[in-house]
Amino acid sequence: MMNSTFPDWHGTTILAVRKNGRTVIAGDGQVSMGPTIVKGSARKVRVLAGGKVLAGFAGATADALTLIERLEAKLEQFPDQLARACVDLAKDWRTDRYLRRLEAMLLVADRASIYTVTGVGDVLEPEHGVAAVGSGGNFALAAARALIDNSDLDAEAIARKSMAIAAEVCVYTNGNLTVETLE
Repeated sequence: MMNSTFPDWHGTTILAVRKNGRTVIAGDGQVSMGPTIVKGSARKVRVLAGGKVLAGFAGATADALTLIERLEAKLEQFPDQLARACVDLAKDWRTDRYLRRLEAMLLVADRASIYTVTGVGDVLEPEHGVAAVGSGGNFALAAARALIDNSDLDAEAIARKSMAIAAEVCVYTNGNLTVETLE
């Protein structure tokens, strides 16, 4: 939990979609402090493991980047074993005195899987090929869930449309997207 001197930061919608052998992670660019937009073009999606893994983050940027660095080390330790790398990261995050203070969430994906990784030890794989985190995550998730089975859109189009819907509904989400794809 954040202490009372920490500013009321919001911002980020990260969405992962897997459909027909294609995996996409999209993230918006907005960072807000209270009612003020501090930045509209933050880049919260990264390509890891030589282009084999995508990661998106919500939460404190420095914390998330620390976790992504740790994930990269785990991926080097366990090449081509994304689930194991995520579980090992979550275990460290939960038990390490320094890491457990980090305030962020990660969406991590390869061609076959998507995982939500949290600081309370969760490594969750979605049932429907769609996962989301962040301020507008539930809006993007609902839109993507509706589109994935009820449209002919591909994974990237679903991600873009769902993020656009989230941006129309959530004041902490904008339409300035970073989109990364694995095929």
